[in-house]
Amino acid sequence: MKGQIIKIVSDDYFIDSTLGEFVCKARGKFRKDNISPKVGDYVIFDIDKKVIEKILSRKNELDRPLVSNIDEAFIVTSLKKPDFSDNLLDKLLVVCEINNIKPVICITKKDLLSKDEFASLKNILKYYKKLGYAVIYNNKIRKIKKMFKNKTVVFTGQTGAGKSSLINKLDKNLDFETNEISEALGRGKHTTRYVTLVSIGKGKVVDTPGFSAVDLSVYSNDQIKKAFVEFDKYKCPYKDCTHTKEKECEVKKHINNGILKSRYNNYIKFIEKR
Repeated sequence: MKGQIIKIVSDDYFIDSTLGEFVCKARGKFRKDNISPKVGDYVIFDIDKKVIEKILSRKNELDRPLVSNIDEAFIVTSLKKPDFSDNLLDKLLVVCEINNIKPVICITKKDLLSKDEFASLKNILKYYKKLGYAVIYNNKIRKIKKMFKNKTVVFTGQTGAGKSSLINKLDKNLDFETNEISEALGRGKHTTRYVTLVSIGKGKVVDTPGFSAVDLSVYSNDQIKKAFVEFDKYKCPYKDCTHTKEKECEVKKHINNGILKSRYNNYIKFIEKR
């Protein structure tokens, strides 16, 4: 029987299929072969023994969070409480680019900003739009639903940015736990305890535990460089230009004049910290 893993709790795998939902175990062979089933995996399972027999080929996969076969990633980005983080946003965009996941930047808490504060951030958001990234505000519920029709979508971003609250608004029958922002830490508490895949309208949505630390060490410097899509516009004299110390680098010449400085600074941080 074919199905899709929609939730993992300990060693129990909840599988959705045309005959309903089943709770299965994974074959011992998977552990022996160092294979870990992930939420989003399409699998073949034995309906009588309640055992996953085979994991089908993945479109893509992530290790943090443990999900697979993702079409779009809604990067839920708070403008205040917690404050806007271009560093985390760029990290998540890098992960999306490398893993062939279409990113959507979903903005929350705009109402907490003054006009001057928003004017400053609006220019930054315009830059991301120019790069071809979709930027949408979290109050555009109908539009968001249309965007993930017939797709499997992951919601990720800052802890406390409002991922679970947004999902609850998308489907009032859902009740993902939300929590207050910690005033002392300036960030939200982790409220989603495990990865789960739910149907909303005609799409599937993964809600993941909130996190603010994204590990880029699993990727090469070249992968990270290619993930900064605006760099391709500028042709450096050297094919293997790292856009760091090379004197004739075209990318460096266009910082603040075509390339957002914070983006370039984040690029340097990402490759230096590896």
